[in-house]
Amino acid sequence: MGTGKNIPRNFLANNPKAVRGEGIYIYDETGKDYIDGCCGALVSNLGHGVTRIIDDITDQMKTLEFAHPSRWNHDAADQAADLIAELTPGDLNYCWFVSGGSEAVESAIKMARQYYVERDGTDSPKHKLISRHCSYHGATLGGMSVGGSTGRVAAYQPLLNPSAKLPATYVYRKPDHMTEAEFGAHCADTLEKEILKLGPENVLAFLAEPIVGSAGGAIVPDDNYWPRIRQICDTYDVLLIADEVMTGFGRTGKAFGVDHWQVIPDIIASAKGMAAGYVPTGGIFVKEKIVDAIRNGSGAFIHGHTYNANPLSCRAVASVLTYIKENNLIQNVFENGKRLGEGLSALGNAHPLIGDVRGKGFMWAMEIVRDKESKTPFDAGQKATAKALAACLDNGLIVYPGGCHINGVDTSIFLVAPPLVTTKDEVDKLLDRLDGGLKQLTGMLS
Repeated sequence: MGTGKNIPRNFLANNPKAVRGEGIYIYDETGKDYIDGCCGALVSNLGHGVTRIIDDITDQMKTLEFAHPSRWNHDAADQAADLIAELTPGDLNYCWFVSGGSEAVESAIKMARQYYVERDGTDSPKHKLISRHCSYHGATLGGMSVGGSTGRVAAYQPLLNPSAKLPATYVYRKPDHMTEAEFGAHCADTLEKEILKLGPENVLAFLAEPIVGSAGGAIVPDDNYWPRIRQICDTYDVLLIADEVMTGFGRTGKAFGVDHWQVIPDIIASAKGMAAGYVPTGGIFVKEKIVDAIRNGSGAFIHGHTYNANPLSCRAVASVLTYIKENNLIQNVFENGKRLGEGLSALGNAHPLIGDVRGKGFMWAMEIVRDKESKTPFDAGQKATAKALAACLDNGLIVYPGGCHINGVDTSIFLVAPPLVTTKDEVDKLLDRLDGGLKQLTGMLS
């Protein structure tokens, strides 16, 4: 018998060992502290070691740790659903709980299909999905099929059923002859063209992130984009699915990313900060008309996972959302997000390798370029993003990698997305450590 080995994400990486988390900090085995400036992967929204959350989860574990949803209801799921419905826009009052973002996206796609089957019959032709380039929707085969991150799917391409892909709303790399408003309108109008090309009777849903996460780096569309998308979906009887796995539950300074544009999707898929990393959790939040079609039709969503709506994760969700509500954390993100954005923009202007700073709330990205004027990126072989992460780590700050392949160009990006509890003073400390990291990066890439 040998010694068990954990398979790492990357055998070539030499990552430090995390031994403890407290507040916005993670500590390594030497005792050095690092500001968790990206919440792991925009997950640890409350920071680390919140005793109240841990106590609630422990109490649930002692009381009822598991009850299979095919046979049991329980209070934890009802409480979590009530708290989510306080935040979701419109009448997205029904929740289907899963264990993570990939499961949430899969569930949203299957829910969309079953809605039309229940409404129109099993021979409904609606099955085609439309998504975007520079997007990420999970690591399952279905999620990769709708995802638009080329590097992540290349090895698995023969297994996929790719969706139609629309242009990314990548304002920084828009055509020079277009204003931001014109570019936003152009990107939205490509949805109508694609629906007409595929045939409206065949199109199931349009799926997109309100603000793109790591696959593009906090890409915020022009303000006219999302309202126009909603209008097009309504015109052609196409469901709108918002992937809020990263942007949900206060990350951008609103409860959900779509709230910045007062748009109500038909389905929201979310995860990550939903339980703030304390228990793996995800879910979809669904309009009443969709649930009514199932309830009044076959009576059951033909889908499920073993840990669907398990008591432990539902209690974690309820505890985290109660904590967010009682501590007014969404407002904290809205207010201190302005301070973070202004500080990041100032650093971007001061450092020669930062071409763009973009984002909202506590979800920001910096794009690394060789030349600011031409927006020329570094060659992929120079590993600019990896060097940025290493430089920031040396300076006691953890940031998150991102990037996008667009118009034949590979971009180098990292995200800054601290916990929702981050204070004004902690924002300033983060910016100071980032400044040190960017200075070090300049030396590494010069």
